[in-house]
Amino acid sequence: MSRPLLEVIALSAEDAAAAQAGGADRLEVVGDIAADGLTPSRETFAAIRAACGIPLRVMLRLTDGFAAGDEADVASLRTRARQLRAEGAEEFVLGFLDDAGQPDMVAVAALAEELDGCRWTFHRAIDRAVDRPAARKQLAEVPGLDTYLTAGSPEGVAEGLPVLYEEAARTRSGEPGYGATMLVGGGLRLQHLAGLRDAGVGAFHIGGAARPGGWDGPVDVDAVRVWRGALDAGG
Repeated sequence: MSRPLLEVIALSAEDAAAAQAGGADRLEVVGDIAADGLTPSRETFAAIRAACGIPLRVMLRLTDGFAAGDEADVASLRTRARQLRAEGAEEFVLGFLDDAGQPDMVAVAALAEELDGCRWTFHRAIDRAVDRPAARKQLAEVPGLDTYLTAGSPEGVAEGLPVLYEEAARTRSGEPGYGATMLVGGGLRLQHLAGLRDAGVGAFHIGGAARPGGWDGPVDVDAVRVWRGALDAGG
C-alpha cells in the first residue's frame, strides 16, 4: 500500500511551516475557523504559499453552513477564486447543498467552470446530503472533482465509520460515483486509523488534532509527527 496522504488545516504561514516539518503532504488553507473555515485572504494564501513547498487546497466558502447563497454570492466566490488563482492557487475545496439537501449543482458547476480544470475537494457537505449515493452520482462528472472530505456522518468519524467502510468497499469495487479519493476527517482520532487503513482508506485530514493548545494556538510540529508516524506504521 502506498504512503497515506496527511492533510492538515493551515490558517497562517506559521501553521504551514510546522505542518510541513511534521510530515504533512498537503494543507487545507482556510480563514475564520470560528465559522468552520472560510475563504482566506489573498495575503494569507500568499504568505502560506511562501512558507512551504507542499500542495495547498484553498477553501471557497463565504459563510458558515453549506449554502452557496444567491447569484451575487456565487459571483463573489468566482471572483475570489479568480484572485486566488492569480496568486498561484492551483487546488481548491468547496461544497454546497440546496434547501432540499441535494448538491447545489448550479453553484458547484459555476465554480468548477471558474476553476477551469483545477483539482478540488467536495468537503463535508457530503455528510449532510439527504442521499449520499445519489449526490456522488450527481457530482461524478463535474470537472476537477477528485476528492471527498468526509467523516461519514455529520456527528463525526466515530459515528460515521460504518458509512466510511461501506464507501471504501464501493471505491475498491470501482462502483460508478466512487472514483474520487476518500479523505477522512472530522473528529478523526488515532484509534480510528488502523480500521480505516485496513479498509483501504489512504487519505486523512486533521485540524484540531494538530493543535494540542486549541484553535487559538498554532499547528504543533510534534503533533503532526505523531500522525505521520502512526500512518506510516499502518495506523
